[in-house]
Amino acid sequence: MSEASQDIDRAPPGGGSKHVDSTTKLAVGAIGIVFGDIGTSPLYAFRETFTATDRFAIAIDRMHVLGVVSLIFWSMLLVVAIQYVTILMRADNKGQGGSLALVALLSRHMGKSNYGWLVVLLGVFATSLFYGDSMITPAISVLSAVEGLTVVDPGLQSYVIPIALILLVFLFLLQKRGTAKVGALFAPVMIIYFTTIALLGASQIWQNPDILWALNPYYAVMFFISDGFIAFLALGAVVLAVTGSEALYSDMGHFGRGPMRLSWFGFVMPCLLLNYFGQGAMIAGLPPEQAAEVVRNPFFLLASEEWRLPLVILATFATFIASQAVISGAFAITHQAIQLGFVPRLSIRHTSDTHSGQIYIPVVNWALMFAVIILVLTFQNSSNLASAYGIAVTGAVTIDTLLMGVLFVGVWKWKWWYAAPVVLLFLVIDGAYFAANLTKVPDGGWFPLVVGLIAFTLLTTWARGRKLMRERMTEVALPIEIFAKSANNSATRVPGTAIFMASSTAGVPSALLHNIKHNKVLHERVVILTVEIADIPYVDPAKRCEYSEIGDGFFRAVLHYGFMEETNVPEGLKSMQQCGGEFDMMQTSFFLSRQTLLPSDKPGMPIWREKIFAWMLRNAATAMEFFGLPTNRVVELGSQVRI
Repeated sequence: MSEASQDIDRAPPGGGSKHVDSTTKLAVGAIGIVFGDIGTSPLYAFRETFTATDRFAIAIDRMHVLGVVSLIFWSMLLVVAIQYVTILMRADNKGQGGSLALVALLSRHMGKSNYGWLVVLLGVFATSLFYGDSMITPAISVLSAVEGLTVVDPGLQSYVIPIALILLVFLFLLQKRGTAKVGALFAPVMIIYFTTIALLGASQIWQNPDILWALNPYYAVMFFISDGFIAFLALGAVVLAVTGSEALYSDMGHFGRGPMRLSWFGFVMPCLLLNYFGQGAMIAGLPPEQAAEVVRNPFFLLASEEWRLPLVILATFATFIASQAVISGAFAITHQAIQLGFVPRLSIRHTSDTHSGQIYIPVVNWALMFAVIILVLTFQNSSNLASAYGIAVTGAVTIDTLLMGVLFVGVWKWKWWYAAPVVLLFLVIDGAYFAANLTKVPDGGWFPLVVGLIAFTLLTTWARGRKLMRERMTEVALPIEIFAKSANNSATRVPGTAIFMASSTAGVPSALLHNIKHNKVLHERVVILTVEIADIPYVDPAKRCEYSEIGDGFFRAVLHYGFMEETNVPEGLKSMQQCGGEFDMMQTSFFLSRQTLLPSDKPGMPIWREKIFAWMLRNAATAMEFFGLPTNRVVELGSQVRI
């Protein structure tokens, strides 16, 4: 959680103007960064409900328009406002949200439960689906905005894809420079955007207030009664109005629960609803022939002809910001996965001197850019992409609902007869959306599922292989006390400090064994250092260091970090003076082990997964880079492991 949001949590009730000012400031910041994804959904969600099912066309008349708008309203109210903003935002792991943070929270409370592994797998799969979402969101958002040019001038159709690709490539190239300077513009632009779409919608509602009947769920129910299967298929497009809801939960740690709720209920939700109701009012007030033409792009046609080009430009800026938020989210969730042991070490660059959360991961950035370019060139327009969109979101939301049930019973200690009806209600709603999106698998919905399956395989393979490798290394490890006594009598001691990085807090690291075997020397001070990542976002700096003296100049030390923190070992060592005094980096050498996998007679996992794990191990970033070690003070020694 950011410092400001921590201040909010510590502030006393009614704590004066400073508390109010900081809450308002964070709420405004959240509008610029968090709500871009769900905020740009009006560009295509209402349109796709009527145009996506060509084989089962929805009649464009008053009853059907009221039915669709009613579905959008109640979906936004139940899924976003109640399930995520009201309920799940209470389930924070020391201020952090998102599937992985929720899994860490549940795992900590459930301990060694028989169902703990299933909770972890569900959370990992929800995270895997997010990667598919983070590829499709920039493509569909930017494409849908640039397609507004065809409303201004149909002759510009041939320029849509080239312009969209230029904008998207520029967006990914921008990542390595950081977004701090550009980010200052995010909130003002998004506030202007939300205000504009609200005013455009309100003007149409003023002309046709009959659309307000859609607030009554009767029209959503009648839509299903009259159209049956067609109404069910329409859910696959209606759910596009709530895409980005999972991102609200994931980004909670940046702004705090209170400011985000203030942003949502006080500004974003009213603006979105005004626009959706406005689109419905405009369509319902037109003759059937004209309505059929206007429904192909109702968002931009809300504006009068002279204001359509400025609206296209504003919407493009908004989709650019929404895409930036999703890309930053992919970086953040990858960082969490690395720290929690689901992803190998990757090169991570910090793009801000003041905000530790602003990071750039090159391999993730280029993978996303490649996927987005392929998506745009393959699907060609936002309507085709809408078939691929939604299934990843609804899958993640359904998994979050299941985890919410575990949260109710396992953490909040609700009685099952209280928890079951609530979970069942949301499972019916979220399950219906997911089932409706499954019908779009042949038309593009396969893409996020394939991406999710690949990501899930990689994440679980790395976690399993890493566990097996540590077990094998522990089996052959020597007790450090015995080793220290024998090594002290057989090796020459030299001045300085040697720090041997170890993955386990027991036994002798292989780098130390190889060093004494080949070099036959020991430094005056030998520190066996382990970095441990806790299942909480941040560790109290006062509890960062832990040490014990073994004797004969040997020490064992542990640095504790949260899964949201940067693991900078030299910085951590500055606060550890008990291990024989301060650490002078110019007199300190770091010894690292680099493992090579060998085939095992009895492999711990299928051979194809072992090969994937070996490939991931070879391509992982070095511990030197990941732990921020000085490049001229590191010695790497190889070892072989059979898993």
